Amino acid sequence: MTPDSEQLGTPVQEQAAKTPAKRKAGVPVWRTGKPDAFLAAAVDTARTALEGITPAATIGPHLAAKSEGDRLVTHLFESRLPGYAGWQWYAVLTRNSRSKVVTVNELGLLPSEDSILAPEWVPWAERVRPEDQQQESEADAPEANAPEKDNPDEDAPAGDGQESAEEARGSTADAGTQAGA
Repeated sequence: MTPDSEQLGTPVQEQAAKTPAKRKAGVPVWRTGKPDAFLAAAVDTARTALEGITPAATIGPHLAAKSEGDRLVTHLFESRLPGYAGWQWYAVLTRNSRSKVVTVNELGLLPSEDSILAPEWVPWAERVRPEDQQQESEADAPEANAPEKDNPDEDAPAGDGQESAEEARGSTADAGTQAGA
């Protein structure tokens, strides 16, 4: 066998393993690395800083420490703030080169992927419960049994000294003609 025939017969995975890994275009090397170990361990500092802007009861467990750059780490905490389900508190920490003093850069509340997604759409026919349909039919029933009235004054019965609408109109017209005569 020649070296060329061996190259043609090798699997694609072996060839891929021999080629060097490519970096994503536009992403600096320091952003793809691990977070600074000293800053990643400063979870208590991040939590204490967050307690300065919100009660401790609204800060949940620590979720992650992400590297944002050289000596720059973002700590994420679950939010227990009412109305903010799926949101995360964040604290960005940094330090100077060869320093052990942690500085808090930024604090806040961010939505996660779960918090901005609307619930899955459910067709109307599946959303209506049997008791909802029963309430609708009960509400429609009294209207269906009642007689329809276009003009309620015309159908009102005259009784006990009450004049009908037509009689009232006629009496005012007669009163006007008698006064003018």
